[in-house]
Amino acid sequence: MVRQVRMMHSRTHRTRAPQQRFSPSPLAALLMMVAAFCAQSAHAAMNLCAAPALQTSERTNADPGVKALVSNVQAHLTEPAHAVRQLHTEGTLPHEDIYDQSKDAEKDLDLLRDAALAWRATSDDRYLKLVDRLLYAWATTYEPSFNPIDETPFEGLILAYDMTASALPVKTRNATMAFLTKLANGYIAQIDTQKRPLTGTFRNNWQSHRVKLIAMAAFTLDNRKMIDAAQRLYVEHVNDNIAPDGTTVDFGERDALHYVTYDLQPLVTAALAARRHNRNWLNERAPNGATLAAALNWLTPYASGSKTHAEFVHSSVPFDAKRREAGMPGYSGQWDPKNAAELYHLAARLDGRYTPVALKLAPTPPAWLAVCLPLPAR
Repeated sequence: MVRQVRMMHSRTHRTRAPQQRFSPSPLAALLMMVAAFCAQSAHAAMNLCAAPALQTSERTNADPGVKALVSNVQAHLTEPAHAVRQLHTEGTLPHEDIYDQSKDAEKDLDLLRDAALAWRATSDDRYLKLVDRLLYAWATTYEPSFNPIDETPFEGLILAYDMTASALPVKTRNATMAFLTKLANGYIAQIDTQKRPLTGTFRNNWQSHRVKLIAMAAFTLDNRKMIDAAQRLYVEHVNDNIAPDGTTVDFGERDALHYVTYDLQPLVTAALAARRHNRNWLNERAPNGATLAAALNWLTPYASGSKTHAEFVHSSVPFDAKRREAGMPGYSGQWDPKNAAELYHLAARLDGRYTPVALKLAPTPPAWLAVCLPLPAR
């Protein structure tokens, strides 16, 4: 293989040699630079979902979860987009305000991700057309509120763009790039206007979701300035939110492992995005000595069942009591470790040490993850 590459390089070099005397005009040179830039911009750079397309035999014998994902997408091929100008679920209960409408609209964002995965797995253009239609509708309709709890589901949209950018029509690609640039830069500006040290929702799980959205957008757009901001804000947040022993601010505020999981999962997702650019955020050490790995290690005994925890008993947040009184599941009683299944299946893609607990919590990963990153890290 190396010899073939050398031979190709040699032939290419010999072919181009007579053209070295050609000097393009300034205008031609500029047009060539623009064309090269556009060609580069046509490809998302993160490629978090590393799975190659399935061969015909693999499609026939695919994992049941993979088949279920493709089948579900196929059932929605002709549905209209449900894009809205705003989502709002944070701080509200079902049937309050626009909670129900927002939850219905959010299904598009998961469908976007799954349609992109279905296209990646099967090369069936029907799925790409669905991605194109939904992406364009959301990118040109939604107005960011910069509430990270409301907007964390846009992870699905970013993953969909990441997998399909090079095949999308220019109109959709440009609209999505503009949308993601606006979203990420808006969050960066929001954080950077805050006084240091950061407090409140700029220190707890809200910030984890901000960092996730910034990192995913930055890496998929391959925007160096955004990537630098994402790195800086990630390290700052680990320092602010995680103690050296792995305990989190959210556990102290909410007295709930529910919020430890909710705090760590977006950080693990951000770390997966960074890993595609050869950055090891799992073990990135903050100035206080904390790491994301330490927080996952702190949670692991609870996830494995060797420790238990009664949820929200001493929460300082009134909304937790409101949800408990409304009878919402998970806001009283013992924490159910299965609620951390997706977190640990994601973490297993960063470090194989988390695979045993992930498999104990759920024998198979979520279908989308099985297609996106089929094998855990070693």
